[in-house]
Amino acid sequence: MSAQLAAGTYRCHDVSRSLAAAVDAGVTWVDTAPNYAFGTAETSLRPILDTFPEVRVSTKVGYLPHSDWRAVRAAGVLPNDLDRGHCLTRPCIAWQLARSRARLGRVPDLVFVHNPEHGRTDRADLTRTLTEAFEELEGAADAGEVGGYGVATWAGLSSGMFTVSDLTKLAETVGGPHHHLRAVQSPVSLVHLAVVADALDGHGALAEAREAGLDVFASAPLGGGELLGAMVEELVHVIDPRAAPAQASLLVALLAPGVSRVLLSASTPAHWAEACGARPASPCRPIV
Repeated sequence: MSAQLAAGTYRCHDVSRSLAAAVDAGVTWVDTAPNYAFGTAETSLRPILDTFPEVRVSTKVGYLPHSDWRAVRAAGVLPNDLDRGHCLTRPCIAWQLARSRARLGRVPDLVFVHNPEHGRTDRADLTRTLTEAFEELEGAADAGEVGGYGVATWAGLSSGMFTVSDLTKLAETVGGPHHHLRAVQSPVSLVHLAVVADALDGHGALAEAREAGLDVFASAPLGGGELLGAMVEELVHVIDPRAAPAQASLLVALLAPGVSRVLLSASTPAHWAEACGARPASPCRPIV
């Protein structure tokens, strides 16, 4: 079964407008982070989330937007020896979770540990960081402060810094058999095609996630927009001769084995209508 489209807010110029168009198209999930839209993304989403409580939302912990630096320093949760732009200690995570709940106006359905590989080249250090993050998020989930958690990475999986199996084993160690690890987020596209090839052969990150029962959120399905100019007629025809270039690019992620949701930042109803037509059985689900 192919994936569903979800609204992404990374590099989104007008978060409110984008989500409004996505909801009109029937999209039922939005993914964001405290540092998106110069620190305004979560606050911009709240009016629409209040209006459409059935739309689910995921956010992240890790990156601290410049607009939060004064507040996080005043809170005394930022270690002096850490880069103030990225922090995954338990006090920082707890502080970000409380701030995200206030900005979103609700408990997030998922909270992703955002690029835990950031600034780390040592696997042991990375494991310690993930363990601390998982401990805090397990506690938050037990307390009803988050619905579940996951790991969002740009290069952690593709570089071999960690595997999906590593994450599930760590979650079981920290949270036991009923842990709250629910998802992973990573690039899936023609630019990041190796992960798709691995999945088609029955191994790699997507296959491991499916085996573990984790949702996979595919990020950057259009390669940050670069793929749109590279979708020549011959390539589109190979993927789907009926598709427009953007649709053909999306199909690579939408039909990749193991992918649950594909994150798309599109700002207009026309863009969402085109995206939802990327396959005969629409990847958008109408809200009823």
